[in-house]
Amino acid sequence: MGTAAGVTADRMRGVYLPGNRETVVRDDVPVPTPGPGQVLLRVGASTICGSDVRAIYREHLGTGPEGYNDVVAGHEPAGQVVAVGPGVQRLAVGSRVAVYHISGCGQCSECVKGYFISCTSPLRAAYGWQRDGGHADYLLAEENTCIELPDSLTFVDGACVACGFSTAYEALVRLGVSGRDSLLVTGLGPVGLAAGLLAKKLGADRVYGTDPAGERAALALELGAVDDVLSPDDLAGPGFRPVTAAVDCSGSAPGRRTALGALARWGRMAFVGEGGEISFDVSHDVIHRQITLIGSWVTSVGRMRELLERLDVWQLHPEVVVSDRFDLDQADTAYRLVDAGRSGKAALIPS
Repeated sequence: MGTAAGVTADRMRGVYLPGNRETVVRDDVPVPTPGPGQVLLRVGASTICGSDVRAIYREHLGTGPEGYNDVVAGHEPAGQVVAVGPGVQRLAVGSRVAVYHISGCGQCSECVKGYFISCTSPLRAAYGWQRDGGHADYLLAEENTCIELPDSLTFVDGACVACGFSTAYEALVRLGVSGRDSLLVTGLGPVGLAAGLLAKKLGADRVYGTDPAGERAALALELGAVDDVLSPDDLAGPGFRPVTAAVDCSGSAPGRRTALGALARWGRMAFVGEGGEISFDVSHDVIHRQITLIGSWVTSVGRMRELLERLDVWQLHPEVVVSDRFDLDQADTAYRLVDAGRSGKAALIPS
C-alpha cells in the first residue's frame, strides 16, 4: 500500500490465540486494503475482554459459525481512519471511531434493529473471532460498525465502550435503572465496574457490589463504582435492605444466586456474565416474589452511539477502569494478567 493515507508499511503485527493459554505475535501480517463500504483504521487501542480469555485464550469453546477462526484477536478496538474504500459515505480519513464488534448481514430482523450481535445469517462475523480484530497495528472495518468518538473521549475510552461499557449500559437501560433504584452488581471485573459507574450516572440511589477478589473490590470503591462492597453473607443477612435491581457480571452460579437472593419483591435482574449455570426454586425464588429476569447480550449499534454521546455529556471516561497498558509485543503478559482475574481492564496500545 506504500505510504498512501498515512499507511507506512505493507506488513503489520497481529496477535493470535491458539488456545492452551498461549499468545502468538506475528509481524508479517499483510496490511489489508479496504473494499466497498470498508475503512482501514490505525488502531489506537484494543482492550482485552473476559470472553476473549474464557472462550479463546484458555480453550477454543465455540464451534462452527461461533468458533475462533485463527484470525487476529481482539474485539474491542478503537482507532483512526487512514484509508476508505469505495462507497464509504459517513467517514473520512482522520475520523476517530470506536468499533461495534460484530459485522452482520444488515438484512435480518436483528440487524435492522441494530443488534448485529444477534444476526441470524451465516455472514455474521465477530472481529477477533471470525474476522481479523483489533490486536494489530491496523484493522479493516465495515463503515456501519464504526461510531465516531466525541472529541472528549480517547481511543482507550472508545475501546472500553466497544464491548464492556456498552454491554453494561444495555443491561441497565433494559432494567430501567433510575433514581428510584438501589442496585447490586455481582462480579466487579471491568464490566461490573462499568455497570456501577453508569448506574451512578443514571441516578441509582445506591450501588452495592460483591466480588471474591479483594483487589477488584478495592478498585471498585476507589473508582466510586460502588458505595459499599458486601459479602454474600452480608447481602443475605437480616440487616440488609433488599435491592430493587441487580446485574450479574460474574458468570458464576454463586454470584447469580447471591444477586437473585438480594432482590426485593418485584425486583429485576439482568444476566450479563457469560458461561456457567444456575438452579433455583422457580416458584419460591421467582414467581411468588414477582421477579423479572432479563438475559442481556451486548448491545445495539444505536445504543452504543447513544452511550458515547452520554459519556461526553457526563464527562465520564471509561478508561478509568484500565489498570494496565501494554504494547502489542507484550500481549502474552497482558493476557496472563487478565486471566488471573484480579486486575482492572488491560489495554493493548500499538506503539
